[in-house]
Amino acid sequence: MFLFFKKYRHGFLILTYAIFYILMFRYLETRSLMGYRYHVVHTVFDDMIPFCELFIVPYLLWFPYMFFTVLYFIFRKDDRSEYYQLTFNMMMGMTVFLVVSYVYPNMLHLRPSVFPRENIFTDMVRILYKNDTATNVLPSIHVFNSLAINKAITSSRRLRNHRKICTASRILTILIILSTMLLKQHSVIDVCLGCTMAFLGSVLFYPERSVSRVTRKTVSYVDK
Repeated sequence: MFLFFKKYRHGFLILTYAIFYILMFRYLETRSLMGYRYHVVHTVFDDMIPFCELFIVPYLLWFPYMFFTVLYFIFRKDDRSEYYQLTFNMMMGMTVFLVVSYVYPNMLHLRPSVFPRENIFTDMVRILYKNDTATNVLPSIHVFNSLAINKAITSSRRLRNHRKICTASRILTILIILSTMLLKQHSVIDVCLGCTMAFLGSVLFYPERSVSRVTRKTVSYVDK
């Protein structure tokens, strides 16, 4: 057991941060009872997006998608640098989210007061609403972490050549992003800022991939 923990002690980095993040997030969620004034996040585009309870499925798949991908990179033996790229990228995004939520309290008024249909999926959404307040939504961590996970998978030297895995990751990421808006969990603004933060994280923590992609496109353009 000692040798196991010693071999994979690098995994405690994300575990320690996860504990810190959960504690801080619970504080931010409960402080809504303390009389804070919240800014309502809303755009005209939010009103154009319909509510669709079926997207509770990809929304909830975000949890195992993130959990098992992080585990995979923890237990990879040949390249720990990819684990640290993913870990520091996620930690950066979630820290920015905590800071923004603390200095700029925000909330949504998008959730339907009455569901248009009653089925097992709306029951699941009802449970989600009950356990997750409509506060602290900017930027969307669901969006950011999904893009960060997808970046780690599609940039991995071992996984990027597995077309089915990369395609499945991209499709699930897109569905998760859509689910945040179709379940009225996030505004378009939250999603856009989550995407922007993911792009910055990609440039910051995956510079070789970003530079090589730009170089290939430039060479291809010149050859033409």
